[in-house]
Amino acid sequence: MVVNIEAQNELISAFRRTLESLPSLAVAEVRAHVRLGGGSSLLEADAILRIEASGKPMTLLVETKSTVYPRDARQTVWQLRGLQKALSDSEGLNDVVPVLISSSLSEGAKDFLRGESIGYFEEGGSLFLAKGDLYILLERPSSKKIARATGAIFSGRRSQVLLALLQSPHSWSSVKGLSGKAFVSTATVSQVLVDLEKREWVFSKGSGPHKERQLQDPRGLLDAWSRHIVESPRPRVTRYFVPSLKPEELMQRINQLCKERGATYAITGEWAAQIYSPFLSSISQVRCRFPNDQPMKVLTAELNAREVTEGSNFEVIETKPYGYLLFSEEHRGIRLASPIVVYLDLLQNGGRAKEMAEHLRRERIGF
Repeated sequence: MVVNIEAQNELISAFRRTLESLPSLAVAEVRAHVRLGGGSSLLEADAILRIEASGKPMTLLVETKSTVYPRDARQTVWQLRGLQKALSDSEGLNDVVPVLISSSLSEGAKDFLRGESIGYFEEGGSLFLAKGDLYILLERPSSKKIARATGAIFSGRRSQVLLALLQSPHSWSSVKGLSGKAFVSTATVSQVLVDLEKREWVFSKGSGPHKERQLQDPRGLLDAWSRHIVESPRPRVTRYFVPSLKPEELMQRINQLCKERGATYAITGEWAAQIYSPFLSSISQVRCRFPNDQPMKVLTAELNAREVTEGSNFEVIETKPYGYLLFSEEHRGIRLASPIVVYLDLLQNGGRAKEMAEHLRRERIGF
């Protein structure tokens, strides 16, 4: 997506400030909106910067974009190659480094650009430049505004579509089929699939109402969701102490009470991971996802559970109905959250939870 002139100038200024903050690097000249002769046509570079890196002169040829996914990155590389040739022909410069600067670059776009030896700069401060002896790689978080926008796909009802896709990563699905599995509207499914296609995480075949999608890169999708989860605030957890019950007895009792009252729940965290794929010899806490429209007070009263700030053996994550409870499974008479949800929940826990998450992903999820 092309950015407007004001946003272009802001990006170029941010790029310059980041360059000037680096040791042994100086910006000698900045030219914006430079016309270049390219054969029969006239091309324009968004900016050309002359820099000195450790005393060596170098030219940075800049193209600006708004949000960039892998497909956009490929198109921009072709554009930059044409501009590079035009710059060489018109000004005789051969020390040119093409650079794409953007308000938001997807991880896939960054990987592609590095592979093509194309420099990049992201508004949050991430930077890559490589030519000869020069190699600069800065990885910094995206701005909060951009992070919220790019992370929207992992939130709310959209995340239910992702769960449905990851549940059957090798299956072909229609919009209508995914809508039924994920319990969301077809409009929400369509929005998510368009975003996934931009990121090249899905294949597509057919057209119109017969169009179907299949995950192209389930690992990449889950990796991106994992990064979003780790960088997000932890969910609200209410902690309780339940006397006289061992963890497995407590889970059986929760299951019994929820069945008697027609309530929905799912065990998550360490105990769910342990049942799916044993890893630890001892786990003291039971963690449960419980919808916020269910009678939690009745359940805790039946369990004689006392709310505490420390020393808990029962923790409840309040869940909006019913996204993170989709695709739950029953094992040993206990309802468990789906392995994907358990994995994501573990990433936000302390202790050995992250080790357990990777074990679960390797042994049970498989990608």
